[in-house]
Formats: sequence, C-alpha cells, structure tokens
Amino acid sequence: MADLTDYAKNLLGRALCARGPALPSQVFLGLGTGGSDPSGLTGEPVGNGYARQKVTFSGTGAQQNTDAIRFTFTAAVGTLTHVGLFDAASGGNPLTWSALASAAAVTGAGTVTINAAGLVLTPN
Repeated sequence: MADLTDYAKNLLGRALCARGPALPSQVFLGLGTGGSDPSGLTGEPVGNGYARQKVTFSGTGAQQNTDAIRFTFTAAVGTLTHVGLFDAASGGNPLTWSALASAAAVTGAGTVTINAAGLVLTPN
C-alpha cells in the first residue's frame, strides 16, 4: 500500500511540524472497487456480512500485518479490487489505499483472506 489519502498527508504534515494531531490508536482494513488520494477506498460493500477488519502491524521500516485478515461474506458482493486503511471500524477517516495484487470475485458466501505479512506499507 503506497498511496496516502489527502487526509493522511495532512495528518503527517501536522505531526512533522509538531502540531500534535491525534494519531490513530487502531486501524481497520476495508475492501472495495477503487480508490483515490482525496477519498481513499471507494466502493466498499454494504451488508452481506461485510465489515472492516482490525489490523495490527509490525516492523521498523516497512510495516506488515502480523496476523491473517479475514473478510467473511454471507452472499455475493461482486469483484473487489482495492484495499484501504481507516481509523475507525465504520465511517472514520481514510488513511491509505491500494489495488489488490489480484481481484477477489465474491460470487456467494465465503471468505477473502490476506495472509500474515501479505499487507505491506512501505515508507517512500
């Protein structure tokens, strides 16, 4: 995940200038159909068991998810092509977004899994 949202860019800018913004204490991963710097992840599913998942990261440079991330669906939601981090389980502020390495077609009940260390945030 390399693309910061405009919100995250502004948050980091204030932090670097010692303006003390409230940094997120938890982050949640979502799935969707697109993304952009102004809005972050777009096209998040609604219903059918979908919910953002809490993510814990580790690392000293590049950050990697420590555990597998599992999204469980009770019905079809279509093809999901992007991921995004948020500072809340619902609503909240978008932090970063990126295309998935391969699209996930959710055509019925099932699970989409991102393996441990499969989600990497690399500082540029």
